[in-house]
Amino acid sequence: MAGVKNSKLKLLYLYDILDRETDEAHPLNASQLCDALKEYGITAERKSIYKDIDVLKDYGCDVIHNGSKLTGGYFIGSRKFEPAELRLLSDAVQAANFISAKKTQRLVEKIESMASKSQAKVLHDQVYVDNRPKCRNEELYYTISFIDDAIHDGVKITFLYSRRRIGKDFKASREEKRFTVSPYAMIWMDDHYYLVCNNEKYDNLMHLRIDKIKRLEVTKEKMRPFSEISDYKVKFDSADYASKLFNMYGGSEPKPVELICDNELLETMLDRFGETLKLQQNDENRFLLKTNAVVSDGLAAWVLQFGGRVEVKTPKELRRKVAEGAKAALAHYE
Repeated sequence: MAGVKNSKLKLLYLYDILDRETDEAHPLNASQLCDALKEYGITAERKSIYKDIDVLKDYGCDVIHNGSKLTGGYFIGSRKFEPAELRLLSDAVQAANFISAKKTQRLVEKIESMASKSQAKVLHDQVYVDNRPKCRNEELYYTISFIDDAIHDGVKITFLYSRRRIGKDFKASREEKRFTVSPYAMIWMDDHYYLVCNNEKYDNLMHLRIDKIKRLEVTKEKMRPFSEISDYKVKFDSADYASKLFNMYGGSEPKPVELICDNELLETMLDRFGETLKLQQNDENRFLLKTNAVVSDGLAAWVLQFGGRVEVKTPKELRRKVAEGAKAALAHYE
């Protein structure tokens, strides 16, 4: 029985060695694989390695041999993630300021473990870490998991929500308030992770930063159907919902919006609203943009950042908000 057990372990260890140690630039031949297996207390001959490689190939492992049978070596070809994909994942984790520094380090290490040793070293050596502040809430993983469970089970959650306020000594202090809400979706936007939910006291959707949530508990109380407070009847479409928001400000239902933009802002507008954006010429230097969006202070602030390069044509409500914002800003400098 010990021989059968070692035979099965040998195949598993062989795959681990190939996965961890090899890539196209770092193949291992049969003799080197035999030496590597000795570190696990398993004795193997070169001929048995060839048979084991065939078994791994039959299973679906992309084990490639380069060169001749005597001088070449074996390596793992395609993996679940290519190095460029791991780079994107690693950069995204590091850029997310809602993930704590400790969790960021552990996540990056896990991402690197999906590459070969040499690929992982290249990834690690190229890690760019700016000095942006990181979240200190170590409950984040548990919070996300509990919210997922609550959304799936259709029940409410209760938690403490932390906000920063200016205290009497004019220093920032934290204020905590308990919320009981019906959770519908989680959205990553503007460098933060938000919970889209309904406070049981109101008939609208609200957005709360997940990194500000503490001591979350899943209740047994059924959540309020999102069809009662949104346009979504069968499924809450978080992608569609997020596309109509600006800076996660809430507001009324989406309305038709028309913006007159300088031609140089075409890329910016397509990036923000998507390639299917409706455009038409306004004059030689400007185009008219038509879309649907929630009219909010967030949208007004977004338009204001472009100064005179963007003009709101409709609706009047948004035009008024932008004008009031411009006047308020100007008043500080007059």
